[in-house]
Amino acid sequence: IRAAQLGRRVAVVARERPGGVCLNWGCIPSKALLSGAELIETLRAHGESFGVSAGGLVLDYAKAIDHSRKVSDRLCKGVESLFKKNRIVLVPGSGRLAGSNEVAVEGPASTRVEADAVILATGSAELVPAGVELEAGRVMTSREALESKQVPPRLVVVGAGAVGVEFAYVYANYGSQVTILEMADQMLPGADPEVAQALQREFRRKKIDVRLGTRFEEIKSANGVVRVRVRKGDEGAEVEAEQVLLAIGRRPLSKDIGLEAAGIELDPRGFVKVDANCRTSLASVFAIGDLAGPPLLAHKASEEGIHCVEEIAGIARPPLDVWKIPACIYAQPQVAWIGRTEAQARAEYGDDLLVGKFPFTASGKAVATAHTAGFVKLLAEPRYREIVGAHIVGAGATELVAEIAIAMTLEATTTEIAGTSHAHPTLAEAILEAALAAEGRSVHF
Repeated sequence: IRAAQLGRRVAVVARERPGGVCLNWGCIPSKALLSGAELIETLRAHGESFGVSAGGLVLDYAKAIDHSRKVSDRLCKGVESLFKKNRIVLVPGSGRLAGSNEVAVEGPASTRVEADAVILATGSAELVPAGVELEAGRVMTSREALESKQVPPRLVVVGAGAVGVEFAYVYANYGSQVTILEMADQMLPGADPEVAQALQREFRRKKIDVRLGTRFEEIKSANGVVRVRVRKGDEGAEVEAEQVLLAIGRRPLSKDIGLEAAGIELDPRGFVKVDANCRTSLASVFAIGDLAGPPLLAHKASEEGIHCVEEIAGIARPPLDVWKIPACIYAQPQVAWIGRTEAQARAEYGDDLLVGKFPFTASGKAVATAHTAGFVKLLAEPRYREIVGAHIVGAGATELVAEIAIAMTLEATTTEIAGTSHAHPTLAEAILEAALAAEGRSVHF
């Protein structure tokens, strides 16, 4: 769309409806399901306090799935409308790079598309371990889970990353007994450990069985039961469930699209190597999104798309800064972070690093709305007190992190945040309080 706005003639080759994994089979439909799960939890846990009886609550997961598909369909139609508005040609089919300026399309009407520049945005797909076969209704990935209308009595989720955490929360609230298996020593590998520990505590309070340092070895299905053989250290065990959800990561869709023949360089994991402007080893070919490597986030892909078409149009922009791309998990409590973890910041700035923390138990808005789990933690370098990282656990975390993203883009300091009026009562006040705490002048905690 941005390329069309800049006066370029644009063709998009797509096997499925426009919008990619995020809109069709990822971010959007899963958030619809998470909203339902959060509503259920709120009614059960706090309904009586607000004068709402949750007795006789009737759950219909099939309707929740139908709603999530309608949401995706509505937004897909919105993208299609934007394509028409901007005179973008949608070419249905599978594209294959046929040279530095040509894409061969196999589909309903096989054709070739020539262009001055080609942007590769094939994305990624769910990882399925070798030796494991997907089985309808028994062993699935997030793709199948977003269509399945079943709520199994018992569910094993393999992986405690964003996808595993979110689906565990959904299924647990709709009635499944959920076990999460994670081979790392914390949930959300790569997140600040304090954040991961807070999430783990809350999940265990929700009766979700979280097993860390646990590797699955084999999955077998027979007679309506799936048996997962696991190992923790030297000890082996078996976990039974009616369904298993694989959430161990994603792989780039870089095979069979003509990259090798065209001389496009890949890294050992199959991601396309790009420079700061998303340009590949072939000058007229760019790669964005999951195909171009971590972080595998939709908003990172969108930003890269705009960045590279402006590069093609000759508009100079500063390189993307991965430290300023927020990561968000939408279960409750929500988790969001941006910039460095505390360990990374201490490695860079030493013991003079400024750390400010404020718990939501001390927030008036959080107490009033019964969302007291979690905290805000700000990290600032010692010389100018510029924000270098933020970590939030709690209701609204995925919205609150935007304030920190803006602050980091503007090189704001804890002093400037602390001197900015935040409306009362709001959850955002926790950011103000954390900034004050970083400077040793906390008021409300």
